[in-house]
Amino acid sequence: MERRSFLKGFGVVAACATLLPHVANAADEAKKVAGPNEMNYENAVAAITGGKPLTPSAKVVIVAPEIAENGAVVPVKVTVQSPMSDKDYVKAIHVLASKNGNVRCANVYLTPANGEAYFGTRVKLGGTQDVVAIAEMSDGTFLSAKQNVKVTIGGCG
Repeated sequence: MERRSFLKGFGVVAACATLLPHVANAADEAKKVAGPNEMNYENAVAAITGGKPLTPSAKVVIVAPEIAENGAVVPVKVTVQSPMSDKDYVKAIHVLASKNGNVRCANVYLTPANGEAYFGTRVKLGGTQDVVAIAEMSDGTFLSAKQNVKVTIGGCG
């Protein structure tokens, strides 16, 4: 075997060994599903509802300040009017920030034993945006309410 043919063959093998893992990783990246931190608002709602319609309702009451002085700690309270009986209750309350990098802020799962469909928390907002509450009912429907919050400090406003 000549030195040139050996070096050509060795070069081809080295190039293949270097490129194959990158090609395999590119195929895996194409199949990758967006995680919760990579979802936009529409995808997050679709993931929660499974494609079912979202109905704005007066039964869902969201309390958040109209103007937040600090976007890092914005208080949010959600109440859903429901008898919380075995046949009619709120299964979950989801709080979303429509323009955050991480849209889903909180997910709370309830049972009739809770007695009241109420949840309060503090969320981080990266700027002025809508805070949305989605209530998943025991009959499979999804009710919602939203509140626009203007962030003046600590966000992009």
